[in-house]
Amino acid sequence: MGIPARYVSGYLETLPPPGKPKLVGADASHAWVSVWCGPVHQWQDLDPTNRCRPQERHITVAFGRDFADVSPLRGVVYGSGEQSLKVAVDVTPR
Repeated sequence: MGIPARYVSGYLETLPPPGKPKLVGADASHAWVSVWCGPVHQWQDLDPTNRCRPQERHITVAFGRDFADVSPLRGVVYGSGEQSLKVAVDVTPR
């Protein structure tokens, strides 16, 4: 369609405001899209998973073309025996 867009990787604040539902992806990394709307409106973010426009609860970590460009965790572990990994992120305002 010729519209410049980018993949946005980040996190969501874990606790919703009073009376608001908890957003999908709030306990893990999350991603949304950003589209270029010209020099007046510039980059506009959209979170299709939660049907909203990202605001202060969406924390941007990186921009890229897709998940492979901005994977939050990447690497290789060499070892023997059984191993397990548990990662938890809790985002709270300052």
